Amino acid sequence: MHTPVTIYWDGSGIVLAYKRLEEHTFTWPVIKDGLMTLTHAQFEALFAGLDWRRVHAVQARMPETIE
Repeated sequence: MHTPVTIYWDGSGIVLAYKRLEEHTFTWPVIKDGLMTLTHAQFEALFAGLDWRRVHAVQARMPETIE
């Protein structure tokens, strides 16, 4: 699909987004129970035309206590 219209729930309201890629196509997540589920970072990657499947959360370590 070259020209998606996306409805996105950001937790405080609904965002309607439309974007057309000139040279590439979007890679869509699987639809399950009528929904496509993405994290915020994955949505941003998808909307930028990037492969959202390569976006993963980074595990941050807690800082160590210095005495």
